[in-house]
Amino acid sequence: MNPFEILQRISEKNVPGRQPAFTPPYILKALELIESKRGIGRQQLSKKLRLGEGSVRTLIKRLKEKEFIETSRGGMILSDRGRFLLHKIGEHMVGIEIPDTRITVGTENYAILVKGSAINVKKGIEQRDAAIIAGAKGATTLVFTGDKLMMPGTDVDIESSMEKLLLSKLQPGNGDVIIIVTGCDPFISEIAAKSAAFDLL
Repeated sequence: MNPFEILQRISEKNVPGRQPAFTPPYILKALELIESKRGIGRQQLSKKLRLGEGSVRTLIKRLKEKEFIETSRGGMILSDRGRFLLHKIGEHMVGIEIPDTRITVGTENYAILVKGSAINVKKGIEQRDAAIIAGAKGATTLVFTGDKLMMPGTDVDIESSMEKLLLSKLQPGNGDVIIIVTGCDPFISEIAAKSAAFDLL
């Protein structure tokens, strides 16, 4: 099973009742937070993820059942299995916050690289829709052709400074995709970008 299917399974409803409030992008963000803030507690994770404590309790329970995390009085840490899962996801996608650009609709932007996914891109509308459903204001999909970034279905040129930043920070290869998402704040931009990336995968 690929790592994205694993996150999808964790997010699925598995008992009668409501669908869990967390989606795969939230699970990925939770794993990243647990790894970066070793010993993070449930309340802190709830605050960082902007999810209720009940949802976070369910998420932690599922991650523990799958042996992706270990818990103690000192908080949560990733297990070897959890670190391996995060590493495998990182082989397919990586993201960064980026400054304001004329190809976005606001100032709070997050760019995510999705490796080898250009074949799945039509006009970028699907990625934009997935980002908006996750709370974004808008999204722009770019495809790397081997020497430059292009916006599918248009002849819009990417501003030179932004292209240089994306190429240097994300280092795309031929056939990779970069999705730039704008949200009302950095957290929403990141979650929406990951939602668009998951949709593309």
